[in-house]
Amino acid sequence: MRRAWRSLQRSGPQRRELTRSPVMARSYEAAIAKLNSLQTSSATVQELRKTTPRKDMNMRSLPETVEWLRRIGHKPSDLDLLNLVHIAGTKGKGSTSAFISSILSQYTRSEPGQSSPRLHKVGLYTSPHLLFVRERIKIDNVPLSEKQFAQYFFEVWDLLEDAAKAAGEDPLSAKPRYFRYLTLMAFHTYLREGVDATIVECGVGGEYDCTNVIEQPKVTAITSLGIDHTLMLGPTIEDIAWHKGGIMKSSARAFTAPQDPNAQRVLAERAAAKGIKLDVVVEHPELRQVKLGLNGDFQYTNASVAVAVANEFLRRAGVPEISDNIMADSLPAKFKTGLEETRLGGRCETRSEKNVAWYIDGAHTLESIHLAGQWFASHIDADSSSDFGMNKLRILIFNQQTRDSPALARALHETLAAALESDMPFTHALFCTNITYKLAGVRPDFVSMNTNADDVELLRVQKCLAAAWNEIDHNTETQVFSTIEEAVDFVRDLAERNSVQQGGVPVMAFVTGSIHLVGGFLDVIETKTYTEDVCRENWR
Repeated sequence: MRRAWRSLQRSGPQRRELTRSPVMARSYEAAIAKLNSLQTSSATVQELRKTTPRKDMNMRSLPETVEWLRRIGHKPSDLDLLNLVHIAGTKGKGSTSAFISSILSQYTRSEPGQSSPRLHKVGLYTSPHLLFVRERIKIDNVPLSEKQFAQYFFEVWDLLEDAAKAAGEDPLSAKPRYFRYLTLMAFHTYLREGVDATIVECGVGGEYDCTNVIEQPKVTAITSLGIDHTLMLGPTIEDIAWHKGGIMKSSARAFTAPQDPNAQRVLAERAAAKGIKLDVVVEHPELRQVKLGLNGDFQYTNASVAVAVANEFLRRAGVPEISDNIMADSLPAKFKTGLEETRLGGRCETRSEKNVAWYIDGAHTLESIHLAGQWFASHIDADSSSDFGMNKLRILIFNQQTRDSPALARALHETLAAALESDMPFTHALFCTNITYKLAGVRPDFVSMNTNADDVELLRVQKCLAAAWNEIDHNTETQVFSTIEEAVDFVRDLAERNSVQQGGVPVMAFVTGSIHLVGGFLDVIETKTYTEDVCRENWR
């Protein structure tokens, strides 16, 4: 496994060499291999942190993005054809974007007596992906097919190489980095596909994020803010609010979820400077009657912002019977259907298999880990009332490779201990890397060059996590694993033995932390089916 991981960390030209066979030349696999060559290595990230002032780290993003657009034949004003909705935030921006896309997609369907729908294609650009890179670029809530992804990937690749050659530059190096490349590709794809409503989720920040090349959005929104990406955005909630508020434009109405007072003040100041009113969205009074497609009590905040944004977009599009004040009126049936049909894997998701109830929620900030813990605690209360602490095994699988993982683990323990009134919320705590399989290593879609290879090989983060957990909860059994597969095998093996001893009582397993962990976990349980034979093999 270590040799496989090291091979993924080799330099860009060596990885490109793997894509030159006739079979792979223009395939999805070849596209992903080339895309991975655009990732920034861990060593480069560390060097930038040492040498580049925070305020300068992302300021070149927008002029560079304008130039990349020019090289593939577009200019920022061309993006106006996409009728853009721009979403920034720390927590919930992916969920909010998904809710908006699902609502708007209801209006691509023709009504009886209507010659054609008001909207034809809805684009949704989000990050990160869960299982496949192509999930980031969706049309009508469906990821691009492998064929579509490869087609548009190589169209952009060839255009950039031709422009580089014309400018006398090295075509292999004249490419934007990973996220910026995908952003360019998304815009190019949506323009080629005739998308006429597009929801774009910011990457990091807002003011200098490459997605902020958008000049004339139809509506903007900022979801819940918290402390994250402090190296680039600054250490305070005011710094972060300033950056997120950069997506607001004088041409568009802006909405925000309720914020910390200091963050709210900064957002209001930024809106006033642009000459617009910033609407703080309260929960729609009918929303609790809707069974949201995404679980978690906090999703009602995201859904409320989505309702306000979708309503404003449709109002500006001239859709009949759209309210001027949706929060004071009944929710349209299409809005309810859109909210109910929203899907986003790895967010407050539950899976059941023999002897194991899996609870899955990616969470990478202190605020999101707190919400994830509350969500899991609510399921413990509902599922185990009288036998809590008696017959149930509760198992944690956790990793966060690149952030302050011990702080997140401590916050999770604190949240669950308080919610459950128990100092031992888990019987077992498992800490693994984001490497998926023991032998196969990592599927190309999961490759991340941003992590330190030595840290992964030596399990430094995982050992640190286990030590931190033992300090706050010495009764819980902690384990460290090299791969997600091994952690899943351990849970299934434990569940099998527990079933025999406890008469079929299932274990509860909570998978949280890095979205890369969550994606790899889902790949494992969907690929490696839980069978008695597997359990017996592990038991031996």
